[in-house]
Amino acid sequence: MTAAELMEAAREARRLSYSPYSHFAVGAALECADGSVYLGANIENASYPATNCAERTAFFRAIADGKREFRAIAVSGGTGANEQSCPPCGVCRQVMREFCKPGFAVFFSDGEGGFETFTLDELLPCSFGPEHL
Repeated sequence: MTAAELMEAAREARRLSYSPYSHFAVGAALECADGSVYLGANIENASYPATNCAERTAFFRAIADGKREFRAIAVSGGTGANEQSCPPCGVCRQVMREFCKPGFAVFFSDGEGGFETFTLDELLPCSFGPEHL
């Protein structure tokens, strides 16, 4: 899948968001090493810490299906019909670090109809991972 196709899948996943409190809907599309794609959307909760981000939703769905190798993730977010710049939060970056190599590709909306591209290592330098235990 191309980066643009993965980003479009994330934009579609954004429509599945449950975000009645922040009104900031986020969708993610996670590509596994075997080419399968898992979608995720943010799911808010009145008890804010119980909220789950779109990226983690996609990862947890894939992991629950037995997937352990991943190529890339795309993330789209914003309020209403407006897409905004939407980099993954720190918790999501750490979840990515648990399951992905440093060169894992992360695409997120730039707020202008395009997207930015980073590696996980660029987004989470000097990270702590399973090999440190």
